[in-house]
Amino acid sequence: MTKLLAPFLLLGGALCLASCASVDPGSTQARAAVPAEAGTPLHQVSDRLYTAGQPAPAQWADIRAAGVTTVINLRPAQEMAGRNEAAEVAAAGLEYHQLDVAGPQDISRAKAAQVQAWISDAPGPVLLHCASGNRAGALLALIAASDGMPAEDAVELGRRGGMTSMEAPVREVLGLPAADR
Repeated sequence: MTKLLAPFLLLGGALCLASCASVDPGSTQARAAVPAEAGTPLHQVSDRLYTAGQPAPAQWADIRAAGVTTVINLRPAQEMAGRNEAAEVAAAGLEYHQLDVAGPQDISRAKAAQVQAWISDAPGPVLLHCASGNRAGALLALIAASDGMPAEDAVELGRRGGMTSMEAPVREVLGLPAADR
């Protein structure tokens, strides 16, 4: 059992209880750990994982202060417009990993497994980000499903992690029918 399984199962169970109790859907959203006024908000998915869109260069110290120890960037170098995020993150005292996830063709179990390995090896909480949170949420859904979460619950977790247009490729990888949206 990986270190991630317990938080995902707890979150999945809480979601099931929340839906059975007809709780307002807004109450099951991931919590914002860094306010939007400070830059890109971080969405806390579990005790060890946050997702987000692209943080601003000046935001890394606040991210570290929120408890994050490791950053995983899913944006390919060509998306970064010459920005050296690895140096920015290192200057803030955080570990850094980068994995090219350019689009739907890169939403795969193999990419999710690499991200999961980095999360498992991290000394503390991890920030998983892309430009908007869409790809981060997609890989989060695949990680949750590989850890045993029911596929539909994993997709819902991915949505809360920022997944939007990447839902279709995630559903395909998980063998789910297209969403009725």
